[in-house]
Amino acid sequence: MKKLPLTIALCAAFVSAPALAQAAGGGATIERDQTRAEAQQRADGMFQMLDANKDGTLTKAEAQTGLAQFAAARGDQGGRAAGRIQRMIDGAFGAAQSLTKAQFEALVLAKFDAMDLDHNGRVTAAERQQLRAQRQAQGQVTAAPATAAPQPVPAPAKPQ
Repeated sequence: MKKLPLTIALCAAFVSAPALAQAAGGGATIERDQTRAEAQQRADGMFQMLDANKDGTLTKAEAQTGLAQFAAARGDQGGRAAGRIQRMIDGAFGAAQSLTKAQFEALVLAKFDAMDLDHNGRVTAAERQQLRAQRQAQGQVTAAPATAAPQPVPAPAKPQ
């Protein structure tokens, strides 16, 4: 049970932006570059942590429970981090009620690919800043690039 708050905190760190740190004196943020392989590892880890019953399927209810526990642990009821995670949940699930690990990973990697403006397999601080500037110019909040909602996957047939 003690793993859950850590899980939720990791989820928030993944969603908000990798390795944000306050710069000394200047007030600006420094963002560590992230590779596609690192994004995939984080997605897999987040999925494993959020899949509470470990059945290989993340339900919307499991994700919502994780969000509620994260917000309660941080005292962030309705705060910025909770709102960001809620948008991620809404975008990831769409009308679906559950996601497989492969679907979850595909969504995360699609988001990564949209952020990798020069398509070199690495998202840099400069690319993140460029995306923020584009969103602000378009009048959007700093939400992540939109991704298509996953299509439900039929359960595999049981052998007879």
